[in-house]
Amino acid sequence: MTSLTKTFGIAARNFTAYPEMPDAKALVDYGVHAEELGYDSVWVWDHILLGVDPNFPIIDSLTVLTGIAARTSRIKMGTGILVLTLRNPVVLAKQLASMDQLSRGRLVMGMAAGWYKREFDAVGVPFEKRGKIMDENLEIMSRLWTEEKVSGEYLNHNLRSAVMYPKPYQSPRMPILIGGYVDRVLKRAATRGDGWLTYFYQPEDFKRSWDKIRNFAEEAGKDPDTVLNASQLPIMVGDSREAVHDEMMEWLNAEWDFPSHSDCSRDSAIMGNVDDCVEQLQAHIDAGVQKIIFVPYKYRPDQVEVIAREIIPRLKAL
Repeated sequence: MTSLTKTFGIAARNFTAYPEMPDAKALVDYGVHAEELGYDSVWVWDHILLGVDPNFPIIDSLTVLTGIAARTSRIKMGTGILVLTLRNPVVLAKQLASMDQLSRGRLVMGMAAGWYKREFDAVGVPFEKRGKIMDENLEIMSRLWTEEKVSGEYLNHNLRSAVMYPKPYQSPRMPILIGGYVDRVLKRAATRGDGWLTYFYQPEDFKRSWDKIRNFAEEAGKDPDTVLNASQLPIMVGDSREAVHDEMMEWLNAEWDFPSHSDCSRDSAIMGNVDDCVEQLQAHIDAGVQKIIFVPYKYRPDQVEVIAREIIPRLKAL
C-alpha cells in the first residue's frame, strides 16, 4: 500500500458561496498548477446538494478529478470526502476503476457515510441506514475490484456472477481513507478501509483518535503501522498570527461547518509567518499525522505559492 508519510496535498475550491459559481476549467488549471508547484496531491470536496440559505454551488468531485487527471501526469487526486452512501456502489466501482486507469494509478479516495439528511432525502437513500449502507458499499466495491466473479445479496443489490474489468490500475485497488469522528467510524477506518481522513483537528485531538484507530486495527489482527492517515488543515500565511487572525476566523465562520459533537475546531487553523506555520504544522506531524492537506485561505494564489515554496520544503527537511 502507498505510504503517505511526509506528503503534502492542497485542497481545491470546487464549492463556493452563492451567488458565486465554481469554475470547472479554473479548477482543472488549479490542479495543473499544483502539480507544477510540487504538491503531492490535489483534493476536492464532495456533495450533491449543499446548503439552503446560503447555498453552496458545487462542481461534482469526480468530474473535476477526471479533468485534472487528463491534464497531469504525476499529481495524485483525492476526495475529502466522497459521500459513498449516496452512490450506487456498482456504478461507482466502475467509474473509479476507470478513473484509476485513466490516471495510471493516481487516485486516493476519502469516503464517508455522510451527515446532511436533506441530501439523503433528495437522492432517495434512507439516512438512518447510512452506516449499514456504507459498510455494504465498501464491501461490494472491494469485491468487484479484487474478485473474478462476485455473487451476493445485499440490502439494495443482488449480484449474480458479476464480472468487472478492467480492475483499478493500482493493485489490489486505490487506497481508501474513511472520514468521521465517532468510535464506530474510527473502527471502520481501521478495519474496513486503509486508514483515516480527518478535518480541522488540533494535534492533541488527532492523536487521541489516532491512538483509538491503531488499537482497533491491532484488535482486528491488522498491523497498526500499515494504517494510513491524512489531515485537512486550514492555513493562512502572513506577517504574524495577529495580522491574519481576524480574516481567517471570518472566512472559517462564513464557509465551514464545525459539528458541535466533533473535535473539528477553528482553533486548528495554522496562522502566522512561515516560521510560525512550520512550528504549528510540526506539532501535527509529531502527533502522528502522515499526510497534510492544506486548505489555503480563500484558495488565494499567493497562499498556494508560499506554502509550496517556503513551508513544504521546511517540513520535508525536519
